[in-house]
Amino acid sequence: MNYTLNIRGQLLSLDQPVVMGILNATPDSFYADSRAQTEEAVAQRARQIIDEGAAIIDIGACSTRPGSAPATQQEEMERLRMALGAVRREWPGAVVSVDTFRPDVARMAVEEYGADIINDVGTYSTPQEGTEMRRVVSRLRVPYILMASEPTLRDTLLFFAERVQQLRDMGQKDIILDPGFGFGKTLEENYALLASMEKLLVMELPLLVGVSRKSMIYKLLGCRPFDALNGTTALHTIALMKGASILRVHDVKEAVECCRLVAATMSQQSETGAINRQ
Repeated sequence: MNYTLNIRGQLLSLDQPVVMGILNATPDSFYADSRAQTEEAVAQRARQIIDEGAAIIDIGACSTRPGSAPATQQEEMERLRMALGAVRREWPGAVVSVDTFRPDVARMAVEEYGADIINDVGTYSTPQEGTEMRRVVSRLRVPYILMASEPTLRDTLLFFAERVQQLRDMGQKDIILDPGFGFGKTLEENYALLASMEKLLVMELPLLVGVSRKSMIYKLLGCRPFDALNGTTALHTIALMKGASILRVHDVKEAVECCRLVAATMSQQSETGAINRQ
């Protein structure tokens, strides 16, 4: 499928997979190198993300790491205003996603700073939960990332089917699906979902994969998040081969290279298949 996202009236093509670079305006996100708590640090991190080839900057201001105490809404908004202001001053044309689970934060980010995408990291167990966030985003007319925390492929498909229909009924156009690796799943469930992830393509919507340096890697390998880049690249390769359109990452350069290598391989595979069918 050749997907596109409407970004301020311009189409962002997902014909080839793209990279979303993580910028955390937090003091407590699990991977320290992604944190930026001053305008100077935000600008430096944003510059690195852009220079290394990411198509999207994903800014978060409330950590979702397991066991963390979430920032208050006021704290999240203050951090986001600082980070979004710094990015918009330096790179007004950058495609910016905001990582949040609060409808009022999403509204502020879009209306005050022109955030282009809302990355909803809320974990909702019923169709009614999260309705306000989906309603707000559909009114804002920006692309929406819908994340699932369900443990199995079947439950993930059911979750997506119900919420996508709700979003369509609200008039939402651009929807991206995130299987939610690391959210509400055991180590084994994460790998089982990754192994069958291509079945999510039945939804005919782009898939975002966020596995970068997560516990499903470092716990299996017996290392620390700091040492999990090689494992991250291995899982990125698998995710791309199974149809991922967006990789949400800490290490942009390595992920961009991974996308290029997999794209070259898949292109040759398609050409070989076409020749064999002649």
